[in-house]
Amino acid sequence: MSDEQLSRAPVPDRAEDDAFFPSEYSLTKYTSSKTDFDGTTYPKPYTGGKWKILMIGSQERYLMMKGGEFFSTGNHPVEMLLPMYHLDAAGFEIDVATISGDPVKFEWWAFPHEDEAVKATYKKYEKQLKTPKKLADVIGGGFTAETPYLGVFIPGGHGVLNGVPFSKQVGDILHWAQANERFTISLCHGPASLLATAVDGGKFAYEGYEMCVFPDSLDTGANIEIGYIPGPMAWLVGESLRKYNVKIMNKGITGQVHRDRRLLTGDSPLASNNLGKLAAEVLLETVNA
Repeated sequence: MSDEQLSRAPVPDRAEDDAFFPSEYSLTKYTSSKTDFDGTTYPKPYTGGKWKILMIGSQERYLMMKGGEFFSTGNHPVEMLLPMYHLDAAGFEIDVATISGDPVKFEWWAFPHEDEAVKATYKKYEKQLKTPKKLADVIGGGFTAETPYLGVFIPGGHGVLNGVPFSKQVGDILHWAQANERFTISLCHGPASLLATAVDGGKFAYEGYEMCVFPDSLDTGANIEIGYIPGPMAWLVGESLRKYNVKIMNKGITGQVHRDRRLLTGDSPLASNNLGKLAAEVLLETVNA
């Protein structure tokens, strides 16, 4: 059967009423058994032992769409695990957390089962991903200048739109990162997390920044037409960010990445390798300065 003969109807998820996985056709367009990992290594990794990365994952699978149906989603495995590979290979320990402390949810249908770098990273962090730290426990009495996180990494996948952009805890962490010259790393739908800085009347921390984000035009167009998502979304990431004078640098999804001050972003799963390399290089430059 050719790709064009595959169904474009979203596939029902039998675990939840009115919930759907992406269509068979859409998966041929948006997923691959391997990534574009190019074998990059870090001959002089960080060995100081102090600086770490905090990765905030999504503990929610079902994203309610505008029409009330659910998209069975989570974090995109490539967007999470390939940047983690680079940060880990560059010598930075990674702490995994979710808002609730419940397991990280993956869009498992997008896992690249023939990609050795991604598989090895998943295996190394599998226990943390299934038993992550609760974000409130990570924060404790509050982050300070001595808190050892050099970067905060928030991967995408539509699941990040559940809770993370509306979490005051996430917003407090991102405000802390800016105030203490730490890095924020995100891609695809992940930059929606930046909206958390404006929760409860807070000041949006990225006013006027340039960044790469998954295009709204795909979530309102092709993603619905090919059955990747089961209907229109309740809200759009780019539209919400532009309200704060954010300049989105990409129009499509080509693997584009961008750095604006200490914010590192990418446009889609296609940017996972590029963003991982950028983040590893920038963080290594910082610790070696």
